[in-house]
Amino acid sequence: MTLDIAAHLTWDADRIAAALDDALNAAPLDGEIARPERLMAAMRHAGLGGGKRLRPVLLIAAARLFGRDDAGIVTAGAALECIHCYSLVHDDLPAMDDDDMRRGQPTVHKAYDEATAILAGDALLTLAFDLIAAPAVHADAEIRLAASRELARAAGLGGMAGGQMLDLASQHAPRGETEIRELQAMKTGALIRYAARTGARLAGAGPDDIERLTRFGEIIGLAFQLADDLLDVEGDASALGKAAGKDAAAGKATLVALKGADWTRAELTRLVEAATTELQPYGAQAEPLLALARFVAIRDR
Repeated sequence: MTLDIAAHLTWDADRIAAALDDALNAAPLDGEIARPERLMAAMRHAGLGGGKRLRPVLLIAAARLFGRDDAGIVTAGAALECIHCYSLVHDDLPAMDDDDMRRGQPTVHKAYDEATAILAGDALLTLAFDLIAAPAVHADAEIRLAASRELARAAGLGGMAGGQMLDLASQHAPRGETEIRELQAMKTGALIRYAARTGARLAGAGPDDIERLTRFGEIIGLAFQLADDLLDVEGDASALGKAAGKDAAAGKATLVALKGADWTRAELTRLVEAATTELQPYGAQAEPLLALARFVAIRDR
């Protein structure tokens, strides 16, 4: 089975963008009073400004493996993308990574202002839990609750936000491989792990299948961060749509800095092989997920 991964990514990414466009409209929902125009514009700048949509595409692909591909799964993916976009808005702020460009356009605090960027991130974070709680995500409220709880944990203190704290603390500080792997599993890996695991869960996969997809997500999460760190060293800013070389300038602890680029490329090859082994029981049906794994490892942006 062959797959045009670029077309595949674009198709599902467009579905996610359409769901976000629908969620980020001017009409207040039940229980809302009003939607301030400037805040909405900043949220749309953050959420609809392009990007690979890798996390929600992975969630959709995991669900599709087990026979589900509908609007409710896209809504779950949009919830996850809201978390990712909020994290980028805050990560770009001067108090954190201080970036001026994201996805080839000015970051939110540059296009608007810092206060608006903070509030846009806050609102995207909150919107994620509105979306994941939607009845269309799953008919069983207990499963929606589990998806919401796991999203909170993947995004919060013991996941992405905690990993970002460790990442900030790693600047100009010696860190060993174990410490770097832990912070990267939290900062980047937690949401990717969530995507694969939750896609399977929402599609009705059994416990063994959910755990297999969880391991696959962990592998892909590490591969994504390794490729990202390699691109920061070797990539071109115009292709990346953001500044390159910032990790080294900030003295951040990365496995590329610790182990070198050649080791990193070899490790990416090993991780793709591990991902392939993990999904062997599903045969050709797993090709979309494996194509995503290969894309993550060899991408140039």
